[in-house]
Amino acid sequence: MVLIGATLYAFEIPNYFNWIVYKTTNLKGLKLTLTKTTLAIAYFNPLWIARHLFFIKLFSGNLNAINIHLLEIACWSFLANIPISFIANYLIQNKIHLNWRFLASAIFSALMAIYYALSETIF
Repeated sequence: MVLIGATLYAFEIPNYFNWIVYKTTNLKGLKLTLTKTTLAIAYFNPLWIARHLFFIKLFSGNLNAINIHLLEIACWSFLANIPISFIANYLIQNKIHLNWRFLASAIFSALMAIYYALSETIF
C-alpha cells in the first residue's frame, strides 16, 4: 500500500487538486467553496474506495475476497462518510494552501484508510 500511495496516489491526487483550482478560477463566494468541496468529495467516490479496498485485499494476499461485493461496501462506506468527508474536504480545499493540500489530504486519507478497511466489517 505504501508503494501505491507513493506512486499512483501521489501522482493522481495533487493533479486532481490542481484541476479543481483550474476549474473553479471564475467562481467566487459560496459557489466557489461548495464547488471545490463537492469536486473533492466526487474524487473519493465509491469506485475510488473500491479500488482502495481492492489494493488492501491484493496486498494482504486475500485474493478470494476480491469480488463485486467490494463495490457494494464502497457505496455504503461513501454514503456514510459524506458528512465527515464534506467537512474535511471543505477545510482541505478552502482553508489550506494548494502546496499543502496533498499532505493534508494524505493525513485525512490515512485516517479514512482505517475507516475503509473497517467498512467491510461495518457494512
